[in-house]
This record gives sequence, C-alpha cells and structure tokens, in this order.
Amino acid sequence: RFFLTVNCLDQHVEKSPNRVALIWERDEPGTEVHVTYRELLDLTCRLANTLKKYGIQSGDKVAIYMSVSPLSVAAMLACARIGAVHTVVFAGFSAESLAGRIMDSGCKAVITYNQGVRGGRIIEMKTTVDEAVKNCPSIKHVFVAQRTDNKVQMGDLDIPLEEEMAKAASVCTPESMDSEDMLFMLYTSGSTGKPKGIVHTQAGYLLYAALTHKYVFDYQQGDVFGCVADIGWITGHSYVVYGPLCNGATSVLFESTPVYPDPGRYWEMVQRLKINQFYGAPTAIRLLLNYGEEWVKKYDRSSLKTLGSVGEPINNEAWQWFYHVVGEGRCTIVDTWWQTETGGICIAPRPSEEKAEIVPAMAMRPFFGIVPVLMDENGKVIEGNDVSGALCIAQPWPGMARTIYGDHQRFVDAYFKAYPGYYFTGDGAYRTKKGYYQITGRMDDVINISGHRLGTAEIEDAMADHPEVPETAVIGYPHKIKGEGAFAFIVLKEETAHIDRVKEELKTIVASKIAKYAVPDHILVVKRLPKTRSGKIMRRLLRKVVTEQSSSMGDVTTLDDPGVVKEILDAYQKYKEKSSF
Repeated sequence: RFFLTVNCLDQHVEKSPNRVALIWERDEPGTEVHVTYRELLDLTCRLANTLKKYGIQSGDKVAIYMSVSPLSVAAMLACARIGAVHTVVFAGFSAESLAGRIMDSGCKAVITYNQGVRGGRIIEMKTTVDEAVKNCPSIKHVFVAQRTDNKVQMGDLDIPLEEEMAKAASVCTPESMDSEDMLFMLYTSGSTGKPKGIVHTQAGYLLYAALTHKYVFDYQQGDVFGCVADIGWITGHSYVVYGPLCNGATSVLFESTPVYPDPGRYWEMVQRLKINQFYGAPTAIRLLLNYGEEWVKKYDRSSLKTLGSVGEPINNEAWQWFYHVVGEGRCTIVDTWWQTETGGICIAPRPSEEKAEIVPAMAMRPFFGIVPVLMDENGKVIEGNDVSGALCIAQPWPGMARTIYGDHQRFVDAYFKAYPGYYFTGDGAYRTKKGYYQITGRMDDVINISGHRLGTAEIEDAMADHPEVPETAVIGYPHKIKGEGAFAFIVLKEETAHIDRVKEELKTIVASKIAKYAVPDHILVVKRLPKTRSGKIMRRLLRKVVTEQSSSMGDVTTLDDPGVVKEILDAYQKYKEKSSF
C-alpha cells in the first residue's frame, strides 16, 4: 500500500516540522511568504476534509484552475491524500479549454481563485470557471479561494474555500492507495485536434520525480530550489511540487513573470531568496538576453550552483548567455529533455561522473534506467555513433504515463505503434561521435511555442469555426524569442473584401478556444492549399516556403497540381514585403 502525501509531508513534519517547504514568491517583489512543512500539512488536511465533507471520494476527479500558490499546492496534495485524482488546468486557458478538460475527465468539482494576480494585472478566474461549468453537468461544487480582496459573484454551486477550511479538522487520515492507482491527469496536445489526458500513477511517478530532482540538480538538504514553472504544466507537478516535497526540499512558487516589474526580476529574486538551483525555460532566457546584461549583473547570484533549462531545446546563444552571464561561468547547466508522458527528466548532462564534460545546448546523458535508441524509417535500430533517427526508449521506467484517460487505444497508437516494442517520443535526435544525445525537434505536426506544446491541428480546428474560412493549414516557423511561432495559411470563401477583419476574428477565436499563446503570429491568405491527390495537405511545402528553402522543395509529383507552389510563393513574397516580417 502506498501513502504519497506521507512521503511528501508527514515524514518531514515528524523529523523537522519547522523546515520551510514552500517560499511563495508573490507577484509583488519582496512580499514572499514562507510555509513550513507543518503548516503545509495543516493546510492540506483542512482542504482534504473540506473536499470529503462535500462528497469528494477516492477515485473522483477534481479540476484545479488556480495560479501558483501554497493553496494550489495544498489542493493537489489534498486530492492525493483522499485518493481523488487531480487535473490541473493552466490558469491561462480559456473557458472552452477548461470545459473540454472537465467534460473529458468527468470532474465532480473545481477548485479555483476569485481572481489571479500576474505581472501587476488582475486575471479573472472565477468568471472563466463560471462560463466553463455552465456546460459541465458533472460539476457538483466549485470551491472558491480568495487571492484578492475583490468580491466575485457566488452562485448555487460555489463554496467559499477558506471559510470552510477554517471550520475543518486539521487532521486527515491518508487514504491507503495501490501503487498503480491514478494520482493525476494532465492534458497535453497531440498531433490530432483533441488534447489527451495523460495518466500518471502513484509510486512510480513519485519515485521518479524525487530521484531526478535529487540527482539531476544535485539537490542537497538545505538548498533552496527555484523552479519557475507554472503548476499547470508537468514541470510544475514534478519539480515544483512532488519531487522537491518528497525530498524534504524548500521549493519556490513563482507567481509573477520574468519582466515584472522589470527584466531583473528572476535575479533580484535569486539574491533575495538565496536560490541555489534555478530551473526555467529557454524562451524566458532568450527574452531576457535581449534586455542586456546589466539587469543580471545588478544582483548577487553567488548562491546559484545549478542552472536548468526545460520545455524545448535551448539554442547555443541562450545557453552561452545563461552560462557566462547568469551563472558567471561557475554553475553547472543541465539542459533537460523529457515530456509530460515521461513524468520526469529522461536525458540530461547530470548525473554523471565527477566533473564530466558538458556540451553546450545538449541533453547528453540518459538518466538511470533510461535506454534511448534511434530508429530508421524502416523501424530498425540504428547502431553506432554520429547518427540521427527517431528517438525511442527501449524499456519501461517508473515515471512513464500509463494510459490516456478514457482512450487506451489512442495511447497505444500514439506511443507504441510506430515502433513496436519501443516507446516513441515523437522527437528526432542525433547521437554524437562520443555517444551523447542531442534532441533535434518534433517529427510530427506538433509545435513548441514558448515551451508550450501545441498540435497545429488544434489551431486549425479552432479557425475552422469561422464561417468565411473553409480551409486552414498551420505550421511552426523559427521565432527569435518563442522558439517557434504559428504561421497560418487560410483560404477564404468568396473574394472577401474584409481580409483584415477576418484575420482579427480568427485571432480572437483561437484565443477564446485555446489560449492567447496559441494565436498565430502570421496569417496569410492563399487561393488554395498544396494537397496530394488523396486530399492530404502537404505542410512540408508550406514549411519550406516560410523558412525560405523553396529551392529545395523535394518531390512535388504527388501534388494534385504542382502549380499551387508558385501561387503560394508569390503570395508569401507579397505578404513579406508588406509586413515587417
């Protein structure tokens, strides 16, 4: 039998109750809040008892739509303590995205805030939840916590969370679970339109999160671990909450943005909280690099020992800046490769032999128990070094996802069908002459915008709702800050006079159906899309147009009408001359 929250809370409370578990770095600098392990256990038990009082039982699903805070961490742990399954939905998602996830998972309750605070702005959360649950009959209760003093409309489903917690007992006996019971679901994009609920279970997941946290970052007792990810992503689950707490660590909860109130925010925080390990996304590093070194050098970063990068491959320029400017050339940089599906870090430069070399911008070494292989087009394992192929993993590991909720066949098809007997990551990789791994990017129609994984089909599905746009094709293109941006090609019905209006409407639709970060940077109107005779859109050609490799279009004989290529090239050139692209 397995007691996850005993591993994350009770064991530390017994030994050192006043050890700091969480440092909540609130939006306004200098207003941080320290929460000890004893306080976090108290918070978790009161929240767990409140959920039980309102009929939430072991196996029930609970949606969490909250910004990063001690209460949102307690909400995750409270679900785990009573055997309920949490699904955290990033608080930047639209009401429609939230509703889709609630309906797919059959959630009984939502836990949310009245509002959120980020970058000096108020974010409406309760109103988004209200709009979402209108279409979700499975929701019986909405627990509303207060992040600001502003009053929000409370309806029949709504329960004021802190008021209930104040009345609840501060002791809650943990539910005894099987090691393979579901712990949480987390939705991620695939190459088809519908997000999939990735399922992680109890013991294997926690073990893997804890071990990778300890060994990849060389976490030592007493260190302050600063992972600036949101809890809405797997990085927040594994390296803000579960991994660090299982190891009895002090974990930073970052509520703000890298540029609020100015581009020195991360480094001012490092100085003030004396952060030892800093784990963030390349997109933020690329953004800050543009503001210059003075914002970094203003602050004392001598506490830093390890710097980590997550979410997408880091480019060389960003790596060098991170290493030389932020880390003063004395911190280990771990460029970590992993996925929502892997539960934790799979390939990273550390752990390794003492002082082993680290090659810039390369994930390099598989973690304990991870056996990477590269496969060729014919599904054969590629032996030797200095080779490229599809990155697969040859044997199971404790942190791997167990299924896609409600659709095990899709799980099998997505990860185990392409290369039978292997887990297919969806990424391509290069194995260097020395046998290290470098990730080269996705091999399917999935793009990575600022570290957020997004299937291009999701954007296309959203845009297809516009009555004047019968056809769309979205591709990723290289973007200086975001890593990749979305570029949309659209076909309009008639000669629509209001092209600009349609473009603005499309952007609004994508923002409301998915999230703001999914909105395409560029929308180009074309007469038709390049299709094969069987009607499949050849996105490869559109990528070549946008990355200006039109001289090497490759085989276009399968196109229904090869003349379409010149049409699109001409339209692209005109668009480029007109816009500052």
